[in-house]
Amino acid sequence: MKAREWTMFGVLGLIWGSSFLWIKIAVADVGPLTLVGWRLLFGLAGLAVVVALRRPHFPGDARTWGAMVLLGLTNTALPFALISWGETSIDSAVASILNGTVPLFAMVIAHFALHDDRITVPRVVGLVTGFIGVVALMARDIGPQGVQQGLLGQAAVLLAAVFYAGSSVFARRTLRGVSPVVQAFVPLIGADTFIWVAALSAESSKLVPAQGQTWLALAWLGILGSCIAYLLYFGLIQSVGPTRATVVTYVFPVVGVILGVLFLHEMVDQHLVIGAGLIVAGIVAVNWKPRAAPVPAAAGE
Repeated sequence: MKAREWTMFGVLGLIWGSSFLWIKIAVADVGPLTLVGWRLLFGLAGLAVVVALRRPHFPGDARTWGAMVLLGLTNTALPFALISWGETSIDSAVASILNGTVPLFAMVIAHFALHDDRITVPRVVGLVTGFIGVVALMARDIGPQGVQQGLLGQAAVLLAAVFYAGSSVFARRTLRGVSPVVQAFVPLIGADTFIWVAALSAESSKLVPAQGQTWLALAWLGILGSCIAYLLYFGLIQSVGPTRATVVTYVFPVVGVILGVLFLHEMVDQHLVIGAGLIVAGIVAVNWKPRAAPVPAAAGE
């Protein structure tokens, strides 16, 4: 990657890696659906400015529009809500680690959905290693007293990772050639509409945050985590390809754990260390591509 793309990669990793901290802060004041609703409103406001300045081409066929609306549900509304709900009972550090399993799920889904992305032996090793890491991490909420609520929170974040993985494969198959600005903007409209309908039904008693730090968290999550980050991510997909772009998930556990420990005083135990190490090792194995051996030069060359 070029210097510009490395910069985009680094900024994206920091933004999304820190999102778990801000979600943990905001969900203490508002419900998970309300949190996502305000987050997406901030994101849409930022993207509307970008659309007005860039004036991207919008597709004219109903099939592409339907795909983008569906993507808004599966890649934004549902995973955002699941992660936010999950963080009502688990640490932000744990959520960031579990969200890093997206490439593991994407590998399995892509094997059956795409003809050019098959499972290999190194990928199977990575999948098994990552799965063991997930089990080690979730074991912290299973003990003599039984299953704790945190296990359900972890399961919610894992389900969000499955939605992210499936959505990335779906986008690759259906949205090639669509502007990154359009890919970011249109799905957010559908996602936010869905979320506010749900929030008005389930959390109508408290739809307006009461604390200043909650507004700061929502603005960060919306403008940086949903607007700027999506533009960077879809831009990276176009310039370096989807496989290399998703490697940004390696950064999430590192950033998430550091911020959770420093600012929220979250616990670091053997389950966290072992689970995180195995999950990251599994993701690396899934994406590992050994360098091809150099071809010997012919005599006389």
